[in-house]
Amino acid sequence: MIHELQQEKQQDRVMLIGINTREYDAEFSMLELNELAKTANCQVVSTYIQNRHAPEAATCIGTGKLQEIAQLVKTEKINCLIFDTELSGMQMRNISEIADCKVIDRTMLILDIFASRARTAEGKIQVSLAQYQDRMTRLTGMGKALSRLGGGIGTRGPGETRLETDKRHIRNRIAFLKKALAEIEQHRKFLTKCRQKNDFLTVAIVGYTNAGKSTLFNALTNAGVLEENQLFATLDVTARRLLLPDGRTVILSDTVGFIRRLPHHLVEAFRSTLEETAQADLILHVLDASEPDLQERMNLTGQLLNDLGCAEIPQIHVLNKSDLVENIEKKNHSQTVWISAKRNAGIPELLNAIMQNLPQTAERLTLCIPYQNGGFAERIRQEGKIFTEEYTSEGIIVNALIDQKLLAEARQFIIKLEQENDS
Repeated sequence: MIHELQQEKQQDRVMLIGINTREYDAEFSMLELNELAKTANCQVVSTYIQNRHAPEAATCIGTGKLQEIAQLVKTEKINCLIFDTELSGMQMRNISEIADCKVIDRTMLILDIFASRARTAEGKIQVSLAQYQDRMTRLTGMGKALSRLGGGIGTRGPGETRLETDKRHIRNRIAFLKKALAEIEQHRKFLTKCRQKNDFLTVAIVGYTNAGKSTLFNALTNAGVLEENQLFATLDVTARRLLLPDGRTVILSDTVGFIRRLPHHLVEAFRSTLEETAQADLILHVLDASEPDLQERMNLTGQLLNDLGCAEIPQIHVLNKSDLVENIEKKNHSQTVWISAKRNAGIPELLNAIMQNLPQTAERLTLCIPYQNGGFAERIRQEGKIFTEEYTSEGIIVNALIDQKLLAEARQFIIKLEQENDS
């Protein structure tokens, strides 16, 4: 009970404010902002949407409405206003002075959540870089408001002192972080080359945040990645080996989730991580099948994948949370699979689709290798995988996964294809 009271005391009491300019679905966007606020451990006290042709230049929502909100801030003891639209430095200063509380926007909130989620050195550097780049764009016009803005919710972030608002200091920090990130990128490229040299196929899991990517990743690899019903529950990229039923081993990677209007600073900072998806042999596009705006989320992720140069990479649409969907015919085929990662349902069908969509780098065959060619069996062990082995009077009968490099030589020893054997 004491712990719960302390946790409640730490929460920011916030009001969410949106501007409906008809550029996007403001209602859905505000629902998402609400989830983001909860993810940042905020208590949402009130929500307000204003219909406008465009945000007001000085205060975004107009001085009159802002003064009404300022009164509500006092009576409801709200200590933070979160805007669903990007604010300029001048707007943040003006709003903060009138409302007399902390002010952040959607971009700052997302960056703040990323700051709390980053665990690896690379993740922390990427988030800090995005935060400094974002702060640089807001310096003009912020004035005294800087002293009360901090780094976001709970003032997490790359620093809270006025010294760090100095442009030269921020430029130096950005240069330092970019250099550190470049060194990590070089190491990542080295690892990618090693995987390619060893002929490892790679499968990337992508999708809208909270679609169940981490749950699926755990269901396939038993990796123990954090699973929470929150946006951006996991941030750092995780990679594990996955053994397919046909005997092939692939590298499966779980990437950061996407979201509407993902801050461009964040996309730029995480570009090297996201672009690793472009090196994958197959993409698993995970979707929450129970979401009412499923098509919009599919299009958003698809557009970002296209921007990253992934348009030519084979994709499987993985419709997760199928147990929550009723009155829909759930048909599986090579590019679409219905699953429930939480209930481990549909996983065999997904694995089969993965095998169908991956490049054919090996073939499972049954061979009878004469004893005078026994060295070939040893090469199969080194280059592929032997499942069963039997010594007969005619030679060594093996059921094996034969690497493409050995297929031409192996064909003279074929007894039957594995597909024929299965039938």
